Parts: sequence; C-alpha cells; structure tokens
Amino acid sequence: MTIKTIAIDDEPLALHQVSTYIQKVPFLEFVDAYPDALTAMREMEDKQIDLMFVDINMPDLNGLTFVQNLNPRPLVVFTTAYSKYAIDGYKVEAVDYLLKPFSFEQLLAAAEKARRRLMPAAQTEKQDDGSNAIVDGALFVRTDGHTVRVQLSDIKYIESMSEYVRIYLLNKEKPLTPLISMHRLEELLPSDTFMRVHRSYIVNLSNITDIQRLRIVYGKEFIPVGDNYKDAFVEYINKHSMK
Repeated sequence: MTIKTIAIDDEPLALHQVSTYIQKVPFLEFVDAYPDALTAMREMEDKQIDLMFVDINMPDLNGLTFVQNLNPRPLVVFTTAYSKYAIDGYKVEAVDYLLKPFSFEQLLAAAEKARRRLMPAAQTEKQDDGSNAIVDGALFVRTDGHTVRVQLSDIKYIESMSEYVRIYLLNKEKPLTPLISMHRLEELLPSDTFMRVHRSYIVNLSNITDIQRLRIVYGKEFIPVGDNYKDAFVEYINKHSMK
C-alpha cells in the first residue's frame, strides 16, 4: 500500500524541501505540491489524496481553515514556523505537527504515524510476509510503487532505517528503499553469504574486499562491526584467512 501525499506551502524553499522529503519515503506516493491552499482545493478534488503536509500560516486561506473545510478530509500533518498553532492543529485531529525547520527523520516519523492510522496492525505485519521472496538467487522487493528484481550477488550491504531498509548495490549509487524490516530480511537472506555485523547493517560476505580495524570499507564508506556481532565476524574472517 502506498499513501497518496501532497504538500502545501507558500514558501518555495519550504515547499521544495517537504516535497523532496516525501519522495524519499518508500511508502508515500508524491502526487503534487501546491503554493497555496486555494490552488490545492481546486486541483486535489479528483486525486483521492490520503495524506497532506500543510503549512498553517499562509495568505488568503490559512492551512487550519482549509483543513477544517475539507469533506472528506485526508490525514493531515501541519508544518509551520510558529509553535502557537500546535493546539489548534490537534483540534482537527492532525496526525502530527512539525515545527520548521524539521529534518527528514521527523517527517518520516510523522509519515509512519499516518501509515499506522491507514493500515491496521495485522496488515502492516503482512507487508513482510511473502511479498518479498528469493527466487533463483534474486530478491524481489517493492520500492517506489513497483517491484524490482535484485540479484543477491549484487548486494553490497543493507542498512536499517526504522521500518524500511536501504539496499546498496554494486555499481549503483542510489540505494533501493523497500518497506521491509531488517529482521525479516535477515530471515530471508542465506546465512552462509549474508551476516548481521551491526544493529543497523547486514553485509554480503562475498563482496567484502577491505577490512580495517573491524570496519568493513567500501571506498570512502565504512560499516562498523558492533560489539554484539564481533565474535561471529572475527570467527568468519579467521576461518577464511590464509594461515
């Protein structure tokens, strides 16, 4: 399930930032961005929007009044530079309230709150059950609204990002960001090739080329080996090292 999402803000830089953040969240489908509430009201009617990130302090029609007059009303996350509006925001059952300037992590947390409201807990768990499967040495993952076939041999490492992961591939700069838990991936991936080396990282043992002081090095990037995983990793390295 993807959540159809729009952004509304009269400040161009703020609108660009929140739109960029939305497009980074794998379970959000970015539909459009609007410079004011009146434009949004005219153009969003037939788009079946699930979630809105709305600035409150806007000319002509402020975000709070705009939301109060919507019927039906999508889920709302208010964004503003003024904390005095927070209580008013919750009067219309806003999912969250983001005080500018806010980080991507804060927007992601708000998006996850919205996802939990839209998707029952049982269905959320189902996302990790069978929808991602390994066939003929490849992992099928859903990302950005479509399914991608990823050869296991092409995976360098996987990074946990709360309720989704980043899969880094050989010869590709941009990682894939499927909505699947690190725990579920650890269950799916073959243990003779993939190893959890940190609370936040799983590495493809076949693609390790450089280790420095218990750090796995990929060019200018490095993966730390956590204390809880150090013994297993050192045992693997010693087992496969020339004596």
